[in-house]
Amino acid sequence: MSDGPLHLAVALDGAGWHPAAWRSHDAVPGALFTAAYWTRLVTEAERGLLDFVTLEDALGPQSAAPHRPDDRTDQVRGRLDAVLLAAHLAPLTTHIGLVPTVNVTHTEPFHVAVGIATLDHASRGRAGLRPQIAPRAADAGHFGRRTTPQLTDDDVRDPELIAERLRPLFAEATDVVEVARRLWDSWEDDAEIRDTATGRFLDGAKLHHIDFEGAYFSVKGPSITPRPPQGQPLVASLAHASTPYEFAARGSDVVLVTPRDRAGTEAILAQVDEAVDRVGRDERARPLRRFAELVVFLDDEPGAAIRRKERLDDLDGATYTSDALIFTGGSGELADLLLDWRAAGLDGFRLRPGAVPHDLTAITRRLVPELRRRNAFRTAYGTGTLRTRLGLPHPRNRYARPC
Repeated sequence: MSDGPLHLAVALDGAGWHPAAWRSHDAVPGALFTAAYWTRLVTEAERGLLDFVTLEDALGPQSAAPHRPDDRTDQVRGRLDAVLLAAHLAPLTTHIGLVPTVNVTHTEPFHVAVGIATLDHASRGRAGLRPQIAPRAADAGHFGRRTTPQLTDDDVRDPELIAERLRPLFAEATDVVEVARRLWDSWEDDAEIRDTATGRFLDGAKLHHIDFEGAYFSVKGPSITPRPPQGQPLVASLAHASTPYEFAARGSDVVLVTPRDRAGTEAILAQVDEAVDRVGRDERARPLRRFAELVVFLDDEPGAAIRRKERLDDLDGATYTSDALIFTGGSGELADLLLDWRAAGLDGFRLRPGAVPHDLTAITRRLVPELRRRNAFRTAYGTGTLRTRLGLPHPRNRYARPC
């Protein structure tokens, strides 16, 4: 657990995480696919001094079911490419981290590595990667090269069963992250000379073939992009069960977990610790930050948040449920919850606004000041990269010779 201020991130997805959020009175559904819309959201998150934002993505339209497409036309469908969107946001922001979701089941690891390295250069050290497997068999049809397991309704009711069915995809994703990390190291930090007088642009001895040979990929390297400013951009992964916990323990810098209460937080963190031990990770050298997830409907007027969620439930025709705890209440109550759970061993939280802009601005303009009053949140960003802000070291380049 971090001894410094609480870390806060927000997960941005369309009009918000409630499927009827686009019908909220202050929603702007006509702007969902515009750059200006996302710029407003991310600059608001930066106004609140949040650590980073994540941008959701997928290989198919959203669905009410996590494992198969649906035919609904009364919910938001479609989204912008998360990496390209983050690249647009990079020069329009100054401090906040930008962590796009990237599907790694059907995307070549070389492309993953180059895209995120480019984002880190464009943002001057604020990029991250949220690797995500493709749990829907229908997504494979967009590529025509392979098939993936078709989950059943019974599978999705049990996170451990899902993880077991998808274990090969997690194994493949582990290799994707490892390849990306090796490619980020394939240029040493000082490989570029750029000396016009001598005509030497780079030192060829400081570019390295990674020569990765695995069960799923054979990647020669080096990357086409110089080493990112962070050395290794932040890798954050969402995990609900033992296999994803191991995936996070092997290759992530941040694991995002979904407890329901303080006791659940302690139990999940114990499972994460066990996964760290199983894979042999040395957390002194490679710390793993632990963030919990909550869906947030935030109003300081008593009862307003629950009434607002119920109205959206009525519009959608179903009670909204989530893999994460759904919080409905005021900023003081939420601050109490966050600080209580944090004492169980968390470093921070990724909050999912139920509806934007309402719940995003409630986080930045009500929750953040409340946490500051309790000396639990920063008053300024300070300097350094996203890794620095999270207390993560600048990684040593695995290919560089010791001085």
